[in-house]
Amino acid sequence: MSTKVVIGAQWGDEGKGKIIDILAQQSEVVVRSQGGNNAGHTVEADGKQYKLHLVPSGILNPRTLCIIGNGVVVDPGVLLEELDMLQEQGVDTHNLKIDLRAHIIMPYHLILDGLMEQARGNSDIGTTKKGIGPCYMDKAERIGIRLCDLLDRELFTEKARANTEFKNQLITKIYGGEPISCDSFLEEYLTYAERLRPYAADTTPVLYEAVQAGKKVLFEGAQGTLLDLDLGTYPYVTSSHPVSGGVCVGTGIGPTLIEECVGVMKAYTTRVGKGPFPTELLDETGEKIRTVGNEFGATTGRPRRCGWFDAVIGRFSVRTSGLTGIALNKLDTLTGLGALKICTGYKMGRNVIKDFPASLTELAACEPIYEVLPGWDEDITGIRRYELLPENVKRYVERIEELCGAKVIMVGVGPGREQNILR
Repeated sequence: MSTKVVIGAQWGDEGKGKIIDILAQQSEVVVRSQGGNNAGHTVEADGKQYKLHLVPSGILNPRTLCIIGNGVVVDPGVLLEELDMLQEQGVDTHNLKIDLRAHIIMPYHLILDGLMEQARGNSDIGTTKKGIGPCYMDKAERIGIRLCDLLDRELFTEKARANTEFKNQLITKIYGGEPISCDSFLEEYLTYAERLRPYAADTTPVLYEAVQAGKKVLFEGAQGTLLDLDLGTYPYVTSSHPVSGGVCVGTGIGPTLIEECVGVMKAYTTRVGKGPFPTELLDETGEKIRTVGNEFGATTGRPRRCGWFDAVIGRFSVRTSGLTGIALNKLDTLTGLGALKICTGYKMGRNVIKDFPASLTELAACEPIYEVLPGWDEDITGIRRYELLPENVKRYVERIEELCGAKVIMVGVGPGREQNILR
């Protein structure tokens, strides 16, 4: 048995796509467990850049079976556009399977996502308006439509009409929007069903048999730990569970079948949208990190807020997901910045806090406690062995692993596959 989970260990956007792509080269199965097309993984391979939102990053390896698990919510139109894009670039997609239990994003989900966010006014949560939250709401309310329903023409038609009638009450009477006609999308979705039919499968026994056969299985997380619905900076979170525990529920695999869990972190911290951010840099240094690191969302294009590395968040991720290793990305972005800071704890009033607080009110009142380390000016993008890195780079990496409590097993010095150093 060789099973490995890769999750985001900050607020998402940590560069998971590159790490997953690298590990997928040695994996026989790659599985996506949660989220939807609100996630974006940018992968560079063979001189090409691929922006993936639903398809697992392992799709670039023609020998890898890729699975979209039951915990993912799927916009069928977006998924088919992504498959068309990959096929046009010469990528074989026949090795993709979508679990029959995966829920389907419907047109009324997108409408409600926009109307609900608009109604929040200044209290908006920064949703991508992709219909993800409303789809998960229907799942919890037990009125959702799954892929197995979409493939049954009569059942899908019945459920789609009933749900559209119900949603129109919310759209018009609660939010003052225009009603949507089921007939406006019904045939389009039934066409999607036929195109997706060859990919549909009960993936849980396929996955279990692969694990039992000792195949190398990689579980691909989306978003990040602090966007977890339960453990993240609520309400500025996603609607699913990006921590390692979410992998089990979202793929139908038991926790005892997972051997390793790698948390992907940047050598600094970023987040998108609103909410407290203790180490945020609102100065030239923050702007330089954003520009050099190309910190703009793969899904939305939104500029990311940038700050120093936060070891409080790192420890929180190690603890809540049981991380066995850290993949530390974008060290090259810090080149030439001068002295570097790492947040080792928070000061709130007279108290020193070492653990990430649950309350956003408390988090907003926290001031970072910094440790200053010397920076470096050397170009590290061409280095391929850890021992050849400048001493200050190694000191920075090793201090992060000391503070977070997990070994840094991969070091990223650039965006390409080859710019990743294994320790």
